[in-house]
Amino acid sequence: MAKSDGVFIYIGTYPSEAAAQGDYEAVKELHALDAVGTYDAAVITKDDDGKVHVNKDETATRHGAWGGAAVGAVVGLLFPPALIASAAVGGAVGGVGGHLWKGMSRADVKEFGELIDAGEACLLVVGESTIEDAIDKAALKADKQVKRQLDVSSADVDAAVVETAKQLD
Repeated sequence: MAKSDGVFIYIGTYPSEAAAQGDYEAVKELHALDAVGTYDAAVITKDDDGKVHVNKDETATRHGAWGGAAVGAVVGLLFPPALIASAAVGGAVGGVGGHLWKGMSRADVKEFGELIDAGEACLLVVGESTIEDAIDKAALKADKQVKRQLDVSSADVDAAVVETAKQLD
């Protein structure tokens, strides 16, 4: 599979939501400069009770065709439903999550899910493989970061997003 056809996941952790928001804005600027293709991104926080909150600037989801479904699917794969405090995951987990799950090992899922501790925030970016180089050049300021190239076609994810959107309408 060509690198440009795959899906890339980036998760960086930060001591605060404000710090994660700074890098979230940097990713949005990369898209505004046409440095990245289709992507979805969100700042995720875990409160002191261990509940996971997905914080999205909804205008950012319009930057690509994935429209929130990619982040929702990854969050749904990484965290048990009882821990997810926001409704951002919704119906996205189904088809989109199935495609992303095929590209991840169980070790990846475990590592991603354990990356964020209570009281911390993380930036989650899911995009076409072309976003990897742009994120590397942007020098995001995460305390810890994990990046993975998934062995799954971005075209398959696009199709799953379209199907999910039809089911939610």
